[in-house]
Amino acid sequence: MTLQPPDAAAPEEAPAGAAVAGAPAGTFDRRVRTKRRLRAEHVRDYGIVVFLFAICVYFSLASPVFLTSGNLLNIVYLNATVGIPACAVTLTIVAGNFDLSLGAIFTLAEVLCAWAAVHWGVWWAFPVAVASGAAMGLVNGVIRTKLRVNAFLATLATALVFSGIALAVSGGFEIIPSKGANIFTFIGQNKVGGIQYPDFIVLAVAVVLQLVLAYTIFGRHLYGVGGNREAARLSGLKVDRIVIITFVLTGAACGIAGLIDASNTGQGSASNVLGQNLALDAIAGVALGGTSIFGGVGAVWRTIIGVFMLGIITNGFNLLGVADYWQDVVRGGLIVTAVAVSSMIERR
Repeated sequence: MTLQPPDAAAPEEAPAGAAVAGAPAGTFDRRVRTKRRLRAEHVRDYGIVVFLFAICVYFSLASPVFLTSGNLLNIVYLNATVGIPACAVTLTIVAGNFDLSLGAIFTLAEVLCAWAAVHWGVWWAFPVAVASGAAMGLVNGVIRTKLRVNAFLATLATALVFSGIALAVSGGFEIIPSKGANIFTFIGQNKVGGIQYPDFIVLAVAVVLQLVLAYTIFGRHLYGVGGNREAARLSGLKVDRIVIITFVLTGAACGIAGLIDASNTGQGSASNVLGQNLALDAIAGVALGGTSIFGGVGAVWRTIIGVFMLGIITNGFNLLGVADYWQDVVRGGLIVTAVAVSSMIERR
C-alpha cells in the first residue's frame, strides 16, 4: 500500500483565505478581492444609469411636461455645447491630465469665427472655429509636455491668455456677421425632422470618441499613459505625442462648441456667460460619469450621461419651481458621491 504525504489529502473545507489547490499562495484571496472590486466597479460604471432612470421616472411623475419630446430635445440642445467639450476632455483626463481652459478656448473660437465671417467671408467661420480651437489645444499640450508645466497651472494660465485675446479681438463688443447671416446661423438655428443640428453633432462626437477610447490602439495607449506614465514610456509609447493629441482634440471640440453657440446667437461675444462656466460644467459631467481625475479610468458614454443628468436636474427642478440653490446642492452632492465611489475603488 502506498502512503500519501499528509499535504496530498484535500481538506474537507478550505478555510477562509486558503489558497486553491494547485494555485499559488494567495490566489484565493486575490479572486475574492477581484470579485469585490468588480462589484464596486459596477456601481461606478452603471450606477449612473440607474440613477438617471430613477430621476427621469420621478420628474415624469412630478411634471407632465418633462417626458414630452419637445422638452427632452430641448435638454439635449441646451447641453450640447457642454457635452461636446466634456466628451473630448474625458480623453485628456483619462491620459492623466487636466484642462481648465475649456471655456476660454470656447469663447476665443467663437469670437474668431465671427470675426472671420465679417472680414473674410461667412464660409471661413467654420474652419476657423475648429482650427483655432485645435491650435489653442496644441499650445496647452506643448506647454504641458515640453515645458513640463503642471496641467492644472498651465491651462489656468492659458485660459487667462485666451480670454484676454478674445477681449482684444472683439474690443469688448459683440461681433455680428451681417452678410450671409442665414449661413452663419444655419447650424445653430435649424433642424431636421424636428431635431436641431447640435443634437446630431453632440451624438456624433460622443459616439466617435467612445469608439476611439474603447476600440482603438490609441485608446488603449491613453489608459496606459493615465495609469502609469513612466511604465508607458518604458514600454515604448510616445507619451508626449499622445498627451498633445488629447489636448488638440479637446481644443477642437471646444471650437466646435463655440461655433455652435455663435451660430445659435448669430454673434461672437467675449463676455459669454456659457464660456465662463463651461470648464466647471464639463468637468463636473466627467466626474459624475466616474472618470478618475488621476487618470487611467473613464468612458465617454458615462461622461455624456453625466452631462445630461446635470441638465435634467436643472430642467426638472425648473419645471417644479424649485429654487436654484437647491439645484446646486443636489448637483454638488452627486459629484462628491461619484468621486468618492471612484476613489474608494482605486484604494482597493
